[in-house]
Amino acid sequence: MRLKNSWPIRNYHYQNPTEMKSYPLICSVILLLFACEGKQRYTQQSAEIEAIKSIISSYESGDFEAYLPHYAEGAQIFFNATEDNPATIQEIIAQQKLELEAFSSYSFDREQDYLEMVTDDKGEIWVNYWGVWKGTMAANGKTFETPIHMTTQFVDGKIVKSHGYWDNAPIRIAIMELQAAAAAEAALEKPDGEE
Repeated sequence: MRLKNSWPIRNYHYQNPTEMKSYPLICSVILLLFACEGKQRYTQQSAEIEAIKSIISSYESGDFEAYLPHYAEGAQIFFNATEDNPATIQEIIAQQKLELEAFSSYSFDREQDYLEMVTDDKGEIWVNYWGVWKGTMAANGKTFETPIHMTTQFVDGKIVKSHGYWDNAPIRIAIMELQAAAAAEAALEKPDGEE
């Protein structure tokens, strides 16, 4: 006597092995679609990065006024300063011109620089720059290499905030040494009885 197929397995749909292979593919495609819906949070190519490169090139050529179109009105700049002491772009330009008077040449080592743009958890856009500044003093030919880090916030394609950090103590010490030597030499050149 033959029993009717009353096994529980009969109630299940049989899967063809070739149909089963498509499930992982379909799941992968769905995951990729959902993953691509979010905004890109990191890149090394953007208009904001090009703005920073343009500012660096303008700095190297001494065309400081070319900075201005990249900054929003009221932009706050904190170069070796806390957020309690912001500067304007006009103040930074004047400071850079003054500081660079002591140098016969200066530039950034483009072989060692690195730029990236990130969008943080708040949706703010920041460009980070790491590089090495090089300069030669006019008075004595002494050279300096200073690692620099800057992080700059952009809103609507304009800089609204910029932080820059580097150690300028060796340069300040060298300038103070030159000033002290010049003062000592001037004191030696004075005829007796003059003060």
